[in-house]
Amino acid sequence: MRSWNSLKYFFALALIHWGQAGLAQQAGNLDLPFIERPPELDDFAGMAPSAEIAGMMAKAEGFIQREPDDGSPASQETVVYVAYDSRNFYAVFLAFDTEPDQIRANLSPRENILDDDRVGLLIDTFNDQRTGYGFGASPLGVQRDGRWSEIAQQGGFDASYEAVWYTDARRTDSGYMVKMTIPLRTLRFPDTDEQLWRVMFERQIPRLSEDSHWPRYSSTITGRLNQAATASVRDVSPGRNIQLIPFAFARSFDVLDSQAPGGPAFNDGSEENIGLDAKFVFQDSLVLDATLNPDFSQVESDEPQVTVNERFEVRFDERRPFFLENADYFDMDSTLLFTRRIVDPEGGLRLTGKLGPWGIGTLFMNDEAPGEALDPGDPLFGDAADISVVRVFRDISEQNRLGMFYSNREFGPEANAVASVDGAFKLDANWSTEFQFIDSTSEDGNGPSLSGRQSNVKFDHRGRHLSVHTHLIDTTEDFRADLGFFNRNYAPDSRSTHTNVGYTFWPENAFVNSWAPRVSVNRVEDQQGVRLFSHITSRIELTWDGETSLRLQHEDIRERLRPQDHFGLISNKDFLQQRVEAEFETQLFSTVGFRAKLEGGDTINLDPPDGMEPELADLFNIELGLLWRPLDRLRLDFTYLHTELEDQLGAGDVFTDNILRARWNYQFTKELSLRFIAQQEETEPGPFTSLEREKNLNFDLLVRYVINPWSALYVGYNSNSSNFQLIDTEEGRELLRTDDLRRDGEQLFVKFSYLLQP
Repeated sequence: MRSWNSLKYFFALALIHWGQAGLAQQAGNLDLPFIERPPELDDFAGMAPSAEIAGMMAKAEGFIQREPDDGSPASQETVVYVAYDSRNFYAVFLAFDTEPDQIRANLSPRENILDDDRVGLLIDTFNDQRTGYGFGASPLGVQRDGRWSEIAQQGGFDASYEAVWYTDARRTDSGYMVKMTIPLRTLRFPDTDEQLWRVMFERQIPRLSEDSHWPRYSSTITGRLNQAATASVRDVSPGRNIQLIPFAFARSFDVLDSQAPGGPAFNDGSEENIGLDAKFVFQDSLVLDATLNPDFSQVESDEPQVTVNERFEVRFDERRPFFLENADYFDMDSTLLFTRRIVDPEGGLRLTGKLGPWGIGTLFMNDEAPGEALDPGDPLFGDAADISVVRVFRDISEQNRLGMFYSNREFGPEANAVASVDGAFKLDANWSTEFQFIDSTSEDGNGPSLSGRQSNVKFDHRGRHLSVHTHLIDTTEDFRADLGFFNRNYAPDSRSTHTNVGYTFWPENAFVNSWAPRVSVNRVEDQQGVRLFSHITSRIELTWDGETSLRLQHEDIRERLRPQDHFGLISNKDFLQQRVEAEFETQLFSTVGFRAKLEGGDTINLDPPDGMEPELADLFNIELGLLWRPLDRLRLDFTYLHTELEDQLGAGDVFTDNILRARWNYQFTKELSLRFIAQQEETEPGPFTSLEREKNLNFDLLVRYVINPWSALYVGYNSNSSNFQLIDTEEGRELLRTDDLRRDGEQLFVKFSYLLQP
């Protein structure tokens, strides 16, 4: 009933919205010329175009700040010249600087330019004001790209998107120049003779914490693409657009197998794998991705996160190429498709793209991981799960969207089907809303099927000063989405209501660039109205030049655990917690960056000794990060994470967990680099926990030669050690935890892929 009332309320708001008109800001036009020959940086010698090239390209100048002084002229001049031909889109940036020796430019791997000066380009090829292609480059031409979405997670870049495009860059006595060449076959756009795109240019100067754009991208208005300039494009087509990416992977390994018959044992050998990723583009906007015998090994390792004493799953982002094309098509407030749930497929197909106002996303794969995880005697051993996903949405007027989603996962007698209806609407220049209503049906072969529902509605206000977010989520007990990812607010048998309100002050000629008090309130109940969790957060955030910030925070938390939440409880138990937190970060210096976070207060010991209930403990967290660039080709990143829980009566430690990670990267050229990672983690249990002592030491050496995201050679060596000893018993071999480190795995691997575009 509550979900139905929410639905009626939302439709009333939608009708009010449809009665409004012209909410998008008109930012002007950019007359894009068809150029007779590709421009070169030599045409801009002296940071000025030759007379010939100036007559062939359109000019954009007069950049306006968004931060720190929204609406003020940029402190440094930037001029952009743009044009296109039958194959490429061209943009030449002339970035002037009155202090050219202060420009930050380091030779680094692709994507790692966020600490450097940089320029960027955003293109909305469908003029739908919802998604766009983003391209950025440093003064040395190091690339970064991504997909911008106005809808997903309140707007932002998905940096997992990667494209094949080209840059040329040059530093000068008065700044730097960057030429971007973006092949049309990299973009997706309507199959029409005349098109209207939206274009926006950007420049970021880290030492000044300055972000400026052309045309103006104001923080007083919600949305980015609705503030972009319109650009007319005629007679463009990528032509035949086929991409074939064959790859080969080989490795030699010696790894401890904890699931071996008869008990844990070492498994050594070699493995060779040949596969193919393919991409076919139809009508300039529909993309069919296919993969055969894929190797989904993670060449890039995940960033360290503390996973000890966590009640809910820790999320790691998707990095595998097959899933990245138009990944934002599947984005909704409830994450119903978290592709890292698909672990080991034999093959798969994805079709994504747009036809007019309609968008479509489909995925059909299997996953061998569930069958491989079973004992050899299980009847389902060796079987694969079958997975199918369909996503359809329709854009309505300006920046509004209605969509549907369906997924199905089957493994033996188990099945899980999820169906969803969702929408996103812009109500005025600052207010927007989203809704989603989901049904799930689950079967395990041992009884009747179970049906569950989840619904959520949220409203957001985004402005220069005031920000408001309010969100209502209702999830029934039997709701299940096996391919999804959910945190506490989306857990089954819960109703969550949370609101965040903040106000940002931008004082002129003051000690700080900005300061912002913020308050967040979150309450989670079960379906009978019993409070499970309440959280009140008060914080203040301050910013300065040099991308320097300070955050101070206080939290009041009340959490109730039920017997179904923790096996050690026989009745509900309430926990009152208070925490304080301070976080400081700066990139003020060109060669050194620093981040520190301190947290202290109360938390729940979720891993007490067997037979004991969870109890409150004193919490102390430290997170330290250091970036050091002793050379413009060498980057060193150091991370230290310390988590400590102590008994509140002073009887001793519950546990301490320490992670120390060091990462060195030397960039010989834009293509060739050497990376070394060393990471050590140690969990030291006390008498008040069931955790075991665990020590782990990992070394990772990787040589990379990356021509583009799909043409690359990787040669790597990995070694891992942990504290264990294998002993023989009457029941078989057992693994015991010890004090000494022993090698439990190593591998040497080679991976090669190459992009073919026939």
